[in-house]
Amino acid sequence: MITIKSEQELEKMRVAGQVVAQILEELARLVKPGISTLDLDRKAEKLAMERGTLPAFKGYSGYRHSICASVNEAVVHGIPNKQPLCEGDIVGIDFGVIYEGFYGDSALTLSVGKTSGEADRLMRVTQEALYCGIEQAWPGNHVHDISHAVQKHLEGASYSVVRELVGHGIGRRLHEEPQVPNYGRLGTGAELQAGMVIAIEPMANVGGPAVRFLPDGWTVVTRDGSLSAHFEHTVAVTKEGPEVLSLRSEEKEWARKRR
Repeated sequence: MITIKSEQELEKMRVAGQVVAQILEELARLVKPGISTLDLDRKAEKLAMERGTLPAFKGYSGYRHSICASVNEAVVHGIPNKQPLCEGDIVGIDFGVIYEGFYGDSALTLSVGKTSGEADRLMRVTQEALYCGIEQAWPGNHVHDISHAVQKHLEGASYSVVRELVGHGIGRRLHEEPQVPNYGRLGTGAELQAGMVIAIEPMANVGGPAVRFLPDGWTVVTRDGSLSAHFEHTVAVTKEGPEVLSLRSEEKEWARKRR
């Protein structure tokens, strides 16, 4: 069932979203060769607790960490470990918090030191695809209008779209209805209404779209070993248009221009 959030509930989700944004900004400043994803995980948990929130992922379906950290060919749900990140890696960091019973969720993919032109382009285009999807989050549009916009931008840049994993509604639970795929046909899917909150999260591969799970039961990697990028925002559908609840500081100029 799709839930419509009241203004009071949205205000709590704004707080959750901004805590996530601030912590991701702090983690991004730490990403460099030599740091481990386990270091980042511990930092994220500490920062969440200091802000009066709980890490949303820790304990979810038995998951034992506060972030998902997905390196290179890992698409999503990578488990933090002690292995140092290396010059030229890319790392996707997915993080969420719970504030007064409501969730915030966001992700970004970052360069570790100097990365290849191919990696840079993949990250840029995947983030652009997220913004294309966000632009469709208006009342009266449909969920797959978002999906179509993401797909069109990624495939137009010759990247493949991961189909087995999707975005989702979010609120009192981390994953609510509706599902938000990264591919779809215009005018289909649930109609968007003011008060809906969704997590839009493009996942793009340099190679083919196929993925597989590693034996750890969590980490999803590209089947062909190609690079993958992941970006995500928590977005409220409002009468005035999409409101990005997890907007980071460096994105505020983009948000200003789109108004």
